[in-house]
Order: sequence, then structure tokens, then C-alpha cells
Amino acid sequence: MEEISANTQHRRWESGISRRIFLGTALGSGAAILAGGSSVIFSTASNAATDAGADSMFKLGGDLAVKRLGFGAMRITGEGIWGWPPDRDEARKVLRRAVDLGVNLIDTADAYGPETSELLIAEALHPYPKGLVIATKGGLTRPGPGQWIPNGRPEYLTQCVEKSLKRLGLERIDLYQLHRVDPKVPMEESLGAIKKMQDAGKIRHVGLSEVGPEEIARARKVLPIVSVQNQYNINNRKWEKALVYCEKEGLGFMPWSPVGGGRSLKSAALEAAAKSHGATVYQIAIAWLLARSPVMLPIPGTSSVAHVEENVAAGAIKLTPAEMKTFESAS
Repeated sequence: MEEISANTQHRRWESGISRRIFLGTALGSGAAILAGGSSVIFSTASNAATDAGADSMFKLGGDLAVKRLGFGAMRITGEGIWGWPPDRDEARKVLRRAVDLGVNLIDTADAYGPETSELLIAEALHPYPKGLVIATKGGLTRPGPGQWIPNGRPEYLTQCVEKSLKRLGLERIDLYQLHRVDPKVPMEESLGAIKKMQDAGKIRHVGLSEVGPEEIARARKVLPIVSVQNQYNINNRKWEKALVYCEKEGLGFMPWSPVGGGRSLKSAALEAAAKSHGATVYQIAIAWLLARSPVMLPIPGTSSVAHVEENVAAGAIKLTPAEMKTFESAS
């Protein structure tokens, strides 16, 4: 889940972006994954020294290959993540452009809109290209714009899975995530309902969101968990222990709010790196995530085609060891 803040999170990106990076690298490797091309496959943290660029791969559950730089589809909805976007055609163009550039992991949720994000994905991309993974989530309700209330009741989650399948036009969801652990419902009951749907062939893999190591371990006693989606970025490392757990266990870590969700990313280290690479601080923040861990699967979201291009271009940026050390010191 991406951060719930104004849609203007980085609508005005700095004008210093290097189009040479984008044209020379992002387009050059754009659709490789959808055509069957690949680079290094990450499945455990022991691969940490391998390439961390836009074309590096991760295998969710050991068998579902995704490009590590994905797309978060929360912001293709309306203001407050509510209703249809002001420009529905532009939203569809954003989704198609992401896929054209080689993105093969799109993350959404039934709560985005609600429902509109899933519907737009189907409108824009169905029938889906081979190898495209649509990850969705259930377990948060939307009483109104900007409101998010957990609901982990088994019967509700069963309904959520069925409705997401219908909206997305799928027979099976490749990655279904419990959007939030409901404090009013034992986790085992919520996950038990999801396991039944998995056993019925309607879910391939299961993930969690906003959980720590103890909750992940507890969930894994109910069913296999392949990914964790927590808020995490260069300025917010609250879930560092969860990331370490995922590295140790070979689970994918999908950071939502990967570029700060509208909060300032200004720092001397970021600005210096951006200037050095002819990029923006947001691109450096994405490049840092990719370099930070081989299990990291950033899913930056946007409602702009230009920003999709800029986000994908960030995967071409190779941060130096000295820069990485500077960012760690600054944290």
C-alpha cells in the first residue's frame, strides 16, 4: 500500500532529470521481461552482491518471477484515493506505459477507489500480457475519502477475493495480500479464510502488509507467506527489522511510500547524488531502495505518464559504495 496523502506527492519533479538515462537505458531494456528476457534471479539474501538495476529479478515463492521495480496503482484513482480519476484515459495510459517499459508487477487493492483501481487495470490491460503479475489486497474498508478501516472477518475476506477476481478478470490472483491485520479479529482466522481460497486455486501466493517479524512468523504457521508490504523509504526505516527478516527468509519486501509520499526528501546527500547522476532526488530514492537489498521490490505510483518514465529510468542509476555509505550515515 502506498502512502495515503495528497495526489501531489511529486507532481512537480525537478527539471534536471537526464533524458539520456531514460532513453539510453530504460527503453533499451523496456519489454525484456514480458518477452521472456531476464537478468539475475534473486531468491534469497545471499545474492546481495548481484546487479540491483531495473532489470534484476526476484522470484516470489521461488516460482513467480517479477522485475524488482514495479508499479503501485493507488494513485490512478481520484482525490483522497476515492472514486474515478479526473482523467480516466490518462490513467489507462499510465498503466499501459508501465507495461510497455517492462514493468511486470502491478500492485493494487480493492480499497483503492474503492474498486476503481482494479477496474482500470482490467480496462487498460486485459487480456494481460504473458508474465504480468497483478498483486492485490483485501482487508481495509473505505467509509469515505481518506478513511481506512480494517476488516479481517473471514467471510468478508472471502468475499473480497471473489470480487477482486471478477473486477480484474482473473481466474487466479498471483499475489493476494492481507491489507491490514484487524485488531478485532485473530490473524489466524483472517488468514484461514485466505488459505481456503488458496486451496481452492483462486490465489497463488499470499503476502502481508504493515507487519513485524513476530507477526510474519505467526502468519507462516497458518500458510506460506512470500512477501511483506510495509512503509519504507530512505527517510523512514521504521520496519528495518521486518526487512532483515525478509532477507533472512527469502521473502519479497515491497516498500510502499518509496519516495516519501509527498513529504520532503531533501537532504544534502540526496541532492548531491541527484546532481552527480543528472537525476532527481526521487529517482535517487528509488535507486537506493534497489541497491539497499536484493529482496526489495519498490512499487512507486503516479497518475502521470511522464513520472512512470522517470520512475523506470531510476532503475538505470548505479549508486556508488561511497554514496550508499553516505546515506547510511545520514540515516
